[in-house]
Amino acid sequence: MDAQVLEPLGARVTGLSLDAPPDDATAEAIVGLLADHGVVVVPAQDIDDTAFAAFLRCFGDPVFTVGETPVPGFDDLNVISNVGRTTPPRSTFHVDTSYVSSPPAYTALRAVTIPEAGGQTVFSNQYRALDTLPADLRARIEGRRMRHVVTGVDPGDGQEKEAWHPLVRPHPVSGRETLYLTTPARCAEIEGMDADETAETVAALHAHSTAPENCLRHTWAPGDVVMWDNGTVLHAADHSGVVGDRVMHRGMATGYGDPVSGTLSE
Repeated sequence: MDAQVLEPLGARVTGLSLDAPPDDATAEAIVGLLADHGVVVVPAQDIDDTAFAAFLRCFGDPVFTVGETPVPGFDDLNVISNVGRTTPPRSTFHVDTSYVSSPPAYTALRAVTIPEAGGQTVFSNQYRALDTLPADLRARIEGRRMRHVVTGVDPGDGQEKEAWHPLVRPHPVSGRETLYLTTPARCAEIEGMDADETAETVAALHAHSTAPENCLRHTWAPGDVVMWDNGTVLHAADHSGVVGDRVMHRGMATGYGDPVSGTLSE
């Protein structure tokens, strides 16, 4: 397995076949790449959902967002598709399922159908976002938690719908501090701030995080498998200018194990 580091985040991995699950050493190397670089792109994988699901299980237990559309025959995977829609899907920069106390560490997409044009996925470098945060904004959020809430799906009765997470936290693998937030609609409250100050602070953090210099735009090719670390990146699909069908299969995995107080969740 060879890795080419991308800028301003990500790594492109070659010499790896996902026809069979990676061995422990390879999985550990991928975990390290994700912790350091946020996104791992594995191109030219002619695999089905059986192999894709087996790959994900190397990184923890599967996680499914209740309310999403499952892949037929694979209850742990869900479909992301524009097929049959009269309006493009909507996507803003976010972290997957951050409204639970132990969010999934990893998300991966398998390209099923690539559009003729458009449909990139964009990722932000949340290490860099924190490192370059203006000093006054950094001081405003230091030591504070934010309440994440669910929007857009209905998890159902008895399921978590909100959780508090630190805005600044050390990553459990790399140890580096990262900025943890999600789409503003899910950022309901910052500890010690009223609604107006919360909204103003979230807007500033989100705009800073997703500035072009902090982002990697991935243009999909047939056979691409892309995996990312939800603790180090935000992501969004760019649905503008899409020509043709765009179909992805998504899976998530618990990853790091039990959350560490003050890091993944509290």
